[in-house]
Amino acid sequence: MARPPRNPLIGMRDGVSPSCVALPPGPWGTVLDFLCERLPNVPRSTWAERIEQGLVLLEDGQKVSLQQAYRHSQRLYYYRHRPAEAVLPFTAHIVFEDDHLLVADKPHFMPVTPSGPYVQQSLLVQLKRQTACEELTPIHRIDRETAGLVLLSKRPQDRNAYQALFRDKTIHKVYRAVAAHRPKLGLPLTHTSRMAEDPTQFFKMCEVPGEPNSETRIRLLHPEGQRALYELEPVTGKRHQLRVHMNALGIPIEGDQFYPHVLRGPDEAEDFSQPLQLLAYAVEFVDPVTGVQRHWTSQWSLSVPYSNAV
Repeated sequence: MARPPRNPLIGMRDGVSPSCVALPPGPWGTVLDFLCERLPNVPRSTWAERIEQGLVLLEDGQKVSLQQAYRHSQRLYYYRHRPAEAVLPFTAHIVFEDDHLLVADKPHFMPVTPSGPYVQQSLLVQLKRQTACEELTPIHRIDRETAGLVLLSKRPQDRNAYQALFRDKTIHKVYRAVAAHRPKLGLPLTHTSRMAEDPTQFFKMCEVPGEPNSETRIRLLHPEGQRALYELEPVTGKRHQLRVHMNALGIPIEGDQFYPHVLRGPDEAEDFSQPLQLLAYAVEFVDPVTGVQRHWTSQWSLSVPYSNAV
């Protein structure tokens, strides 16, 4: 479904763009009743607090009241808000920006978009605050646990052209990872498998029988004792693909809290001293809007340095 056009009467607040929901015919007496039934993951007390704070608006920009009568056939706008959000001890950096594209270098632990306990600390909200660009949108995603380069589109009319780079596989992405050194693994190699959501743990992926839907090229860059630095080139973009493929080869990525076993669930406290040793290191493509050849590398580091890598 297409995203509704941005309402010029309702802009972003402190880097957070509003969410929008259409109001269908229904039996709700108040807007609060509707929100509580249709969006039940947010408690009624929290919806009431948001309304009292002026974070729920009608499409004409007017604030909703707690007793606001429900009227269908209009749109409702609301802002996500977490009053006690933890501050991440890391900062993202902008490595490139023009009129069409922004490239950021994201640290470990930072989500690309608001999720879980992080809204203001997410990469997208921080960049919106920094650039005042309301239309800023990630072209792709990398895991919260992964550091490295993220591409964001600045104009809606350019977005599809940049997303096509990933759909058509005309973008070259290179990751680096630290894992155990297995000299007999026979690298370089290409690992393919069919991946699906883990039926017992929704936040994980697993390999299942069937036609492959994921592909990763893997080569050894630099051995260092029992550990090694690897270069990973994902041909496809399944969730957790690199982590699952490295684990399947018997060399799970250092610091991985999900593979091969769950050491810390998605809702448990972070341990910033043990980042996942996975980095979205480089990206290269021909810019579909400007025609310019693009290439950037991340400035973040892993626990096995790059200096000796070939």
